[in-house]
Amino acid sequence: MIIGIPKEIKNNENRVAMTPAGVQEMTRRGHKVYVQATAGVNSGFTDDAYRAVGAEILPTIEEVYATAEMIVKVKEPIAPEYKLVRAGQLLFTYFHFASSEPLTRAMIDSGAVCCAYETVERADRSLPLLTPMSEVAGRMATQEGCYFLEKPRGGKGVLLGGVPGVKPARVFGLGADVTICDISLPRLTYLTDVMPRNVKTLMSSEYNIREELRHADLVIGSVLIPGAKAPKIVTRDMLQLMEPGTVLVDVAIDQGGCFETSRPTTHEDPVYYVDGILHYCVANIPGAVPRTCPKRASPWSYWTLMPGMRFIASPMFASAKRLIWSAATILLTPSLFRCSVNARRCPSTMPDTTTLPMAMPSCSRNSQCCVSSLRIAKLRHICS
Repeated sequence: MIIGIPKEIKNNENRVAMTPAGVQEMTRRGHKVYVQATAGVNSGFTDDAYRAVGAEILPTIEEVYATAEMIVKVKEPIAPEYKLVRAGQLLFTYFHFASSEPLTRAMIDSGAVCCAYETVERADRSLPLLTPMSEVAGRMATQEGCYFLEKPRGGKGVLLGGVPGVKPARVFGLGADVTICDISLPRLTYLTDVMPRNVKTLMSSEYNIREELRHADLVIGSVLIPGAKAPKIVTRDMLQLMEPGTVLVDVAIDQGGCFETSRPTTHEDPVYYVDGILHYCVANIPGAVPRTCPKRASPWSYWTLMPGMRFIASPMFASAKRLIWSAATILLTPSLFRCSVNARRCPSTMPDTTTLPMAMPSCSRNSQCCVSSLRIAKLRHICS
């Protein structure tokens, strides 16, 4: 298999999809790996480090896409990359299809086979490829929220942790004087047992959310429905309950955002105001710490992504077609059966039988409709 690692071109996306250690795992099994020049520099990996483990360096992103049978990325392809993706090419990356119809349709039109890291599940429904980056984003959400609470940055001018004799900031989500809101009572019970005394738990309901927003200095939203567009937990009218300068950090923005007033921003221009409330909605938060992310993600990748990639890259993929069809169905669309049920509920969203494994945006008829279904006929055609 010929594997390509392009340099990320999304705004301030400084991570690299595969470390030299990951490249070594592939080259030692006989696969060819092409890495775009300087792809790993911002993560602390030089071109020479990749060459030392058997990779070849290509000067441009166009050459990487044109050469590789399998593309491994960090973030979804953006508009300039759409034309580079070709039919039958395998793409591994965080796609977040539910939040972008243009991306979804571009990938359908390309004829590529797409595996979205964020939908890969274990038997216990945990998300092994999403978890490491979520851990980074969760920590940075508090860090960025703290920064933008400062008065010169547009916030209230509140110190998150407080000082002796002065109360700390009130955080709805994570932080200093914290209230964590969830719809799972067992989860809240567990958190009550393990969290420090400054962390309180609260059953999630519209009434409770409205009450907490009245007193919050920082609100962190991190709602996730795997493969689906995030529900809107904080609505536009709720902003009137908060004091001007309150900071909202939407960690769920890459899945469409869990605040009604959220829209994607970049590290270059991360914040905006709506009704006096500061919104931080950067869609690739971990991209700001590229030296931490690959090292954090790598142990998970070796135990989850790497086996799947090695399997698809192996000669078995070309020869054992019946086996591959079944295995690839499981690998590429872990939520196939759940999504198919939702799709039948809302047939107007279903693409025709020539489409690929995709997560289509939620439809108006069913806001929780997750149509990331694999079209079996297409995969059977690819493997034939």
